[in-house]
Amino acid sequence: MDHALTTTAFTLDGYAIQRTLGVVRGITVRSRSIFGTIGGSLQTLVGGNITLFSELCEKTRAEAFELMMQHAQRLGANAIVGIRYDATEIMQGVTEVLCYGTAVVVASA
Repeated sequence: MDHALTTTAFTLDGYAIQRTLGVVRGITVRSRSIFGTIGGSLQTLVGGNITLFSELCEKTRAEAFELMMQHAQRLGANAIVGIRYDATEIMQGVTEVLCYGTAVVVASA
């Protein structure tokens, strides 16, 4: 699936939705390592962007996004609209990240 055919909007410019296949999702659960927690805690002393946590968040979101795309491909979709993210702390230091959207089949308008 082409990343250009994924969007947070509910339409894709230049494309018409031919068929809606339903909700697709990618879920990943991550925990911080003790080293990441210590390193991140040290970065908070300096202030600014806490790069260790930013990188962990980005990797986690990217993984959830890729899992969602795989789910859509299994259904036969060539695009995903209405993409959203959600995160829930399951326990201290353990977070679930969900990426979801609507799998669709689109054709050039």
